[in-house]
Amino acid sequence: MGSMPKTSARLLSLLSLLQARRDWPGALLAERLDISPRTVRRDVDRLRELGYPIVAFKGPDGGYRLDAGTELPPLLFDDEQAVALAIALQIAATTTGAGIEEAAARALNTVRQVMPARLRHRIDALQVTAVERPALRPRPQVDSGVLMALSAAVHAREVLRFDYTPASPPGADDNGAQTPPRRVQPHHLVAWGGRWYLLAWDLDREDWRTFRADRITPRTPTGPRFTPRELPGGEVGAFMVGRFRGSEGSGDWPCHGEVILDLPAAVVSRHTRDGVVEELGPNRCRLVLGSWSWPGLAAAIGGFDADIEVVGPAELKDAFARLAGRYANAATGTPPSIR
Repeated sequence: MGSMPKTSARLLSLLSLLQARRDWPGALLAERLDISPRTVRRDVDRLRELGYPIVAFKGPDGGYRLDAGTELPPLLFDDEQAVALAIALQIAATTTGAGIEEAAARALNTVRQVMPARLRHRIDALQVTAVERPALRPRPQVDSGVLMALSAAVHAREVLRFDYTPASPPGADDNGAQTPPRRVQPHHLVAWGGRWYLLAWDLDREDWRTFRADRITPRTPTGPRFTPRELPGGEVGAFMVGRFRGSEGSGDWPCHGEVILDLPAAVVSRHTRDGVVEELGPNRCRLVLGSWSWPGLAAAIGGFDADIEVVGPAELKDAFARLAGRYANAATGTPPSIR
């Protein structure tokens, strides 16, 4: 009986190593766990029985890789990852926009139940109260399945067909005629002013169009693959600012900058109303934002608490450098230099 806890602890250690990097030579795993290569093979088989899709690769340094599977097995998180996940779920459960609030609340409850007390106390201390900025019109909900379908078409570069609900009920002169589906080449899924939009090349109108995601009903299957076109101006943020200038959330500020954040677009879009957010991947997005000054813009972007890659302009990079020095002095208690 005494060997069972030891074996379980070893399996957890093995799983943690497999999650830390893509490929692990078998000999290195045996060395790190202080076990024999035969025991490594046996433990890998045990993890496979538990549902972890571990594949073996051949070669001089043959070893193992944890791949994606058809089902989601139990995962291991360190303390900081677990707290970050819980906070992100709480924010998602208390804000609107992508139609995932109920699912996020259930996921948060699941994560919280298995957390040790020391971590549960940390996340319970953060209580989020979501207050939406007043809008001229109610902000529509977007079905998360629609967002996933649009995102998949954008990333696959496949022609998309969809039914599009007009902004207002059809007039009497429509005679109840069925509107034909739109055919587009989807290029970008963006969030603007608290709403989601699909930026696409309309094949029938031979022009760029923006479509409200909450009015889109995708059709299947998708069409053939296409070669992406160059957007007028070459940049999504500038295009959206030009298209929506004068409307709510137009971002009419004297200073505009572009960055890439290591955060999901859905998270960033919920916390900015004057910026353009473009999805680049599951946990990466492009943000174009404006402010009254360059330091003010840098400070606003820094509030997202994520790694930042500055695309431009140079004035924004300089502002980050000035703020970095200012914050470093504040952290160490160093008085500002007298000019």
